[in-house]
Amino acid sequence: MRNAVVTGATSGIGEAIARKLAAEGMRVALVGRSEERLGQARRRILAEVPHAELRLERTDLSLLGDVRDLAERLADPPPDVVVSNAAVIADIADRTEEGHQRTLAVNHLAPYLLMRSLVEPIGGRPARFVVVGGSPQGLTRVPIDVEHLELNTIRDLGSVRSFRPFLAYARTKNMNAMFVYALARRLEGTAITVNGAHPGVIRGTRLGLEHNRGLLRAFGAVSQLMVSPGGPEAGADTPTWLATSPEVEGVTGRFFVKREAVATAPHTTDPARCDRLWDESARLVGQAAAL
Repeated sequence: MRNAVVTGATSGIGEAIARKLAAEGMRVALVGRSEERLGQARRRILAEVPHAELRLERTDLSLLGDVRDLAERLADPPPDVVVSNAAVIADIADRTEEGHQRTLAVNHLAPYLLMRSLVEPIGGRPARFVVVGGSPQGLTRVPIDVEHLELNTIRDLGSVRSFRPFLAYARTKNMNAMFVYALARRLEGTAITVNGAHPGVIRGTRLGLEHNRGLLRAFGAVSQLMVSPGGPEAGADTPTWLATSPEVEGVTGRFFVKREAVATAPHTTDPARCDRLWDESARLVGQAAAL
């Protein structure tokens, strides 16, 4: 039986991806922060896929120590599919006990550390890494500072204080695309593929916005008027397709929207910028730049 890992699997798109992978016959590790919500997700999935083999992995992805522990637990047996879906929009002042701004830690540093930590255990076996990212068109105007990653979520975020958390989030979504390209290049010649996907704007997606305010609250309300039809199931379609379909076997280093490969902004595809993001990320997670 093939093994899959889905982060942010306790609701919305992540839960839908996990359910679809389980229906495909995979043993799925559900990664989430709350034991209670993991159990609830497990019951919902089993109600629709009674034969599902599910493994619950309670992990706080904002803590790099937790991510390292998770990678060790997932290494035996190593996964065939890893879907990085977890994301948050945290207050600018919200820093983890390890000192990282929470949005940066969850949305970028966690998938960076988790996926590169699983490369060695996977070895020469085929595997697919899928990163759930943001809208390529919507993110063209928020390039990141590749020299100072921490500053992307605390500096130059505009004059509207209540909207700053979303702009910080948007920058981490650009990091997701750049990470896909950087990791795919480093894995050329291996049997591991790396691709990104934008799931669309999905009604009810949880991003830690329960306490949003001001312009960010208004933006959230307006965005729900432009949601993609089909809810989380629709959002899960492209990531699941990338994780399972023979159509994309061997395809790597691409970004997809509605199963179509699309271009992302030039500031996300420049190899030198992607390499600098890689090196700075390695420094922040305490690893050597060389994979």
